[in-house]
Amino acid sequence: MLKYRLIFGALMIAAFIGLCVADGFLDGTLSSSITEPKLPVKGTILCVLVTLLAIPAQIELAGLIENTGAKIFKTLTIPASMILVLGWYSRQFFGNPLEFHLYHTISCTAAIILILFVLQALKFANEGTIANCSANLFACFYLGFLSGFVVGIRVDFGVWPLFMFIFTVKCSDIGAYTLGKLFGKHKMSPNISPSKTWEGLGGAVLFAVIAAVLFARFCGIMPIVSAVVFGAIFGVCGQLGDLAESMIKRDAQQKDSSSSVPGFGGILDIIDSPIATAPIAYLFLTMMVN
Repeated sequence: MLKYRLIFGALMIAAFIGLCVADGFLDGTLSSSITEPKLPVKGTILCVLVTLLAIPAQIELAGLIENTGAKIFKTLTIPASMILVLGWYSRQFFGNPLEFHLYHTISCTAAIILILFVLQALKFANEGTIANCSANLFACFYLGFLSGFVVGIRVDFGVWPLFMFIFTVKCSDIGAYTLGKLFGKHKMSPNISPSKTWEGLGGAVLFAVIAAVLFARFCGIMPIVSAVVFGAIFGVCGQLGDLAESMIKRDAQQKDSSSSVPGFGGILDIIDSPIATAPIAYLFLTMMVN
């Protein structure tokens, strides 16, 4: 297990860094700080990556949800998630991006709800209406709406703040795993995730703070004090995001979302922390700029 984690973890990190660096070169924002002017269109490669990841992630989530008895309409949840993510990228082409994004999100939400009722009526009539519609709406917004904030961080703040966010959150996972294995004795949430401990949470915060401070020191993204706060927040929030997916998996009576990534489980097991914390990171970076 550890061997596969190290091998595939290193490969995924290298691929992610390579794609984001290429993305930065493509739009000329690789060296930009969050306070410098931006070019008109940014984050093309990252947007494509996040949008495409919605496909396997929705398939895995559908498998989990269907184990609980609800039915998922993947013909809706997959394109709906992709369209919600694309809202962050598409807003760059409009004179008033916030207004466009608001109308885009409202329109998508209304369309998703109406289409859900049509699909439910055609496939199952009255059977499981509330459970099915609720589960499908959750799937669309959990993976589509929340994932969009990752693209939003890249588009509005640049490559290095995105790196800072992603690596801070993932370092919190590493810290939780490492110190939890070495020193974990006191269970944090035994009913949701029996392997998580308070010692692991301390490791998550420690590793996250170190990662955030290093990015702040060498990339000039924010003051050191703010970086310490950033790391502490996302050390905790990253673990809460992981617990959120654990609740889904426990309800579905599965240990991992799938076995598609050796050593990690599935795509959902990799992206759970970043997508759950991306809205908070976007808000934090917005307050830093303003």
